[in-house]
Amino acid sequence: QVQLVESGGGSVQAGGSLRISCAPSGLTDAHCMGWFRQASGNQREGVAFINMYGETQYADFVRGRFTVAKDNAKNTLFLQMSSLKPEDTAIYYCAAVFYSALTCPRGENLYPFWGRGTQVTVSS
Repeated sequence: QVQLVESGGGSVQAGGSLRISCAPSGLTDAHCMGWFRQASGNQREGVAFINMYGETQYADFVRGRFTVAKDNAKNTLFLQMSSLKPEDTAIYYCAAVFYSALTCPRGENLYPFWGRGTQVTVSS
């Protein structure tokens, strides 16, 4: 059974940095992991993705500011967020899918496993 547990959310001022984490369990085969976010009143959107080889993909609105990475020794997925903007305020979700292709899917409906989310609030 796959479980994903996020941590590390919080509040930060615009221009600041924050790192959120996701601790997965049960990912026993080739997979992709992704970070999604959902702001109040908005649809959930994909932020960053990483395949089992560590290759990454980013949404245009975070490229250059956010970095997704895995620490295999700690079995933890991270999202390092820098130059944060008020519009980055959202609940951030970790998601996973068993997937062997190099390019991870970006649609939320393609990810069957989800964490409960962690709130990130950026004040101006």
